[in-house]
Amino acid sequence: MNRLLTPKFEEAIKDYPLYSQDGKERNAVCVAIFTIGNVRWFVLEGGKEGDDTILYCIVVGLGEDEYGYVSLNELADVELDYRKQGFGIIRVIQMPYFTPCPIGQISDKRLQDFLNRLYD
Repeated sequence: MNRLLTPKFEEAIKDYPLYSQDGKERNAVCVAIFTIGNVRWFVLEGGKEGDDTILYCIVVGLGEDEYGYVSLNELADVELDYRKQGFGIIRVIQMPYFTPCPIGQISDKRLQDFLNRLYD
């Protein structure tokens, strides 16, 4: 089983199937946040596809901030090996204690700058 597909995440995503928030812009509900280092995936929608879950997210912290699709299985497989630096292996995690809310209400400067470029 995918370590990121927790009962809490399944419950959060069930009411937001793919394409359910089209056109909501800043009012689209972010149901979960996954992170590794400075990279964050703000999950808006998701749907089962075989033994995987495909997510529609805003990703910030990579080369370009953008909307896009990502496989939950692929996120679970991402690892950064920092054993030589004494930190061990770092993996994508779900932000604990996050409560779903409209994406426009999240206090993340890079996310809000991205939304401002699109919707202002």
